Amino acid sequence: MSGQDQKTDRLSILIEQFDQAREMAEVRLRGLGDEEYLWEPAPGSWSIRRREEAVTPRAYGPGVWVLDKGAPQIPANEYAEVARQAADGMSVAKIAEDWSVSVERVEEVLAFTGEPEPDVVPVTTIAWRLGHLHSDFAGRWEWTFGERRRDPHLLVDFTPSASLALERLWETLDRHRASVAALTEEQLDTVGLSQYPYGSDPDDAYVGTLANANLELIHHMAEIALLRDLWRARRAG
Repeated sequence: MSGQDQKTDRLSILIEQFDQAREMAEVRLRGLGDEEYLWEPAPGSWSIRRREEAVTPRAYGPGVWVLDKGAPQIPANEYAEVARQAADGMSVAKIAEDWSVSVERVEEVLAFTGEPEPDVVPVTTIAWRLGHLHSDFAGRWEWTFGERRRDPHLLVDFTPSASLALERLWETLDRHRASVAALTEEQLDTVGLSQYPYGSDPDDAYVGTLANANLELIHHMAEIALLRDLWRARRAG
């Protein structure tokens, strides 16, 4: 695109960023096989598993295969965000609902004055990263452009097939992109255009939600790219 033809409005910039990230992701994921897709790079990795083999307390999905999810918590690097929410007038009950934790846990965070211990972030499989992305985009589409009634945790039928998982993910991303492209400037500024129930979407202007969706795609695909590099190095070794 030439500089003369390049659009600089907010929506065009966000869509162009999404398109570039999507294109790079498709190139980087070519040749992904089932063994690599499900490879666990470390003991205790999060992945997709058969329901009866789930190892995390909140693993979810509508079918035979579920996506690992741990106990609800507030990450240490988000304590300041919780304090900001409280300072802005959000009730403790609302904050607890926002983070899917107990009221008592929010009160503990707000009363904490020391330096929080760094979080132990689980190592994940490529299957988990793709499943998480798919679930996130499917859920946010349902609660922004869809009927706003289906539980986001029941929208994606996770699969042990890498090719099928990618086919379904690209379809969901295409649907998201088509719906976003039809937005107006007024809708971008609408608070609560997305009513996605697991997060702060109902309290945010949609332009921020959309920017965060791009970041979600970019950072998870970057992590997947690294996992592919590690897989290749492992086999070479």
